[in-house]
Parts: sequence; C-alpha cells; structure tokens
Amino acid sequence: MKSSVLTRYRVMAYVTAVMLLVLCTCMVFKYGFDMGEDVTFAVSQAHGVLYILYLVFAFDLGSKAKWPLGRLAWVLLSGTIPFAAFFVERKVVADTLPLVSGAQPEPVKA
Repeated sequence: MKSSVLTRYRVMAYVTAVMLLVLCTCMVFKYGFDMGEDVTFAVSQAHGVLYILYLVFAFDLGSKAKWPLGRLAWVLLSGTIPFAAFFVERKVVADTLPLVSGAQPEPVKA
C-alpha cells in the first residue's frame, strides 16, 4: 500500500474531527444563546462535505488494508462522534503503518 493512502486518511481524520468540534461549538451558541445561525449553517455544510471526503478516504484505506466490516464501520462512524476521530486515527495509523510500502525496509542480506 502506498503511504499517500494513509496520509490522505490522516489529514481528513484531523480535519473532520476539528470541524466537528467547531460545529458542536456553533450549535451551543445557536441553540443555547440564540446567536450565530448563519455561521452554524456554513460550518455544518463544510463539515458535511469534508465528512464525505473522509468517508471516501477511510473506505479506500480500509479496502486496501483489508479490514473486516465491523472495523471499517467504526472508522467511518468516528467522524460523527466528537473526539473519537482523534483516538481512532492513532489506532489506525499504528495498525496500518506496517502495511505501507517502504515503512519498514527489509534488512540487507550479505
């Protein structure tokens, strides 16, 4: 597997997680303090588009890493739970890094 597949997933995992936290903050302001309705709408739309990209990249990584369906579902859903994507991303990278070509070069035999 190419390292770019893992890199794309990592970037989108962080971007999606941060946008979800921003969206949660906007929702608190919208419904708790009755302000920021336009900002909440814009952030929710941006998060929706970014989450779709996250789904595409996570599915691509999962199919190349040959994950079982349960694990793939958990990774895909982690973009909808605040803070979950940060923890899931670390676990995914730790488990997937050995599959990346060039990540661990084989020792040279003399």
